[in-house]
Amino acid sequence: MAKQKTTYFCKNCGAESPKWIGKCPSCNEWNTYVEEIVSKSTKASLPGVVDFDHDSVPTPINSINSSEYPRINLKDNEINRVLGGGLVPGSLILFGGEPGIGKSTLMLQLAIKKNVLKTLYVSGEESDQQIKMRADRIGIENENCIILTETSTHRIFKKIKDIKPNILIIDSIQTLFSEKIDSSPGSISQIRECTSELLRFAKSTNTPVFLIGHITKDGTLAGPKVLEHMVDVVLQFEGDRNHVYRLIRSVKNRFGSTNELGIYEMQGSGLREVDNPSELLISNTDQSLSGVSIASMLEGMRPMLIEIQALVSTAAYGTPQRSATGFDLRRLSMLLAVLEKRCGFRLGAKDVFLNIAGGIKVDDPAIDLAVVCAVLSSNVDLAIPKNVCLAAEVGLSGEIRPVSRMDQRVFEAQKLGYDQIIISAYNKGINQKDFDIEIIQVRKIEEVFKTLFGGGE
Repeated sequence: MAKQKTTYFCKNCGAESPKWIGKCPSCNEWNTYVEEIVSKSTKASLPGVVDFDHDSVPTPINSINSSEYPRINLKDNEINRVLGGGLVPGSLILFGGEPGIGKSTLMLQLAIKKNVLKTLYVSGEESDQQIKMRADRIGIENENCIILTETSTHRIFKKIKDIKPNILIIDSIQTLFSEKIDSSPGSISQIRECTSELLRFAKSTNTPVFLIGHITKDGTLAGPKVLEHMVDVVLQFEGDRNHVYRLIRSVKNRFGSTNELGIYEMQGSGLREVDNPSELLISNTDQSLSGVSIASMLEGMRPMLIEIQALVSTAAYGTPQRSATGFDLRRLSMLLAVLEKRCGFRLGAKDVFLNIAGGIKVDDPAIDLAVVCAVLSSNVDLAIPKNVCLAAEVGLSGEIRPVSRMDQRVFEAQKLGYDQIIISAYNKGINQKDFDIEIIQVRKIEEVFKTLFGGGE
């Protein structure tokens, strides 16, 4: 019996080594090498193997017709926006998320949407009956959705040649195995080889391919890092199991912006698109509460209003705590230092807790002013008027700095019925005559405090 050939792979970058080494020379990470059995077979040894490779012809760039393959409309506004306006033919899309977050549900929902092209849904994790049960719960609208339960890429490609689908969905890439590699499914070499075969198929046939991917306990996509380099688009499906909202973000996109955000609401009948997230992310309470402010923010090209909640209390154990959910804790510490140094608010001996309502994470600097006002509102125990929202960045000297695309933020606040919006006086090109909402322009935090609370401490 021939001796099995083994080699060592780096889990982080996919680099190979004939022996185990502690530090990867490619990515400089420690203890990332794992041993795997590798015994590649030749194509001739695989009977009836389907090869999608084709000879490429050198072509001048000006003679390439980019309009020959228009984007495919997936009948889902949220994922169309995140992809940059639709699905590009021949693209390879990696779709990752935590277990139970709804990855398979969303992909199956796309496949059975009305008027969607012929879709082949390949599952290596569930049986036909299990998929049919979920599809019945969601509602089947597309009769051109074909289910295949298979894990061998060799047999999958033989079925693809007969079916000729317009869209291919793989659930999941970690369950597939190629007969060219002897290692087990889910190993680094198998994931890389299976992805390479699907990449060749997508590019040679102009068929878009969705790959559902698992993630590790650290929150990163399972498999070698080279997997994310090989694909065209990396989508991250996020959300808290305790909340009904699910967010889809573009981590990498060769055909569009990586700042776009899609929002879904998890229901018994599947994932519902959220057309107006501002109404969902703002609490509809009748009474005015201190420590609550409304910020007008942008997520990609999409304006939305979000609720900021803050709680300031006396430190019980002498050491003040700083805690932030959905907001950068270092940014919060900086804003508190500005209030302490520049504005004279004594917060150094108090606990400060901050929460972004709805369980989403925000990194738009335009919510700085809303964060500051929520903290001050809780500190003096005075509620901010419910008809006021804010949009500005706070500088280290306490000045109110302008932010980009202010007109879209003002229109969003006006659309949702707010009467006033507080912005920086340094924002140029904002004319009160163009808006029905009252625009209050300020230069310093002290002006904001007097506007909202009518005085100082």
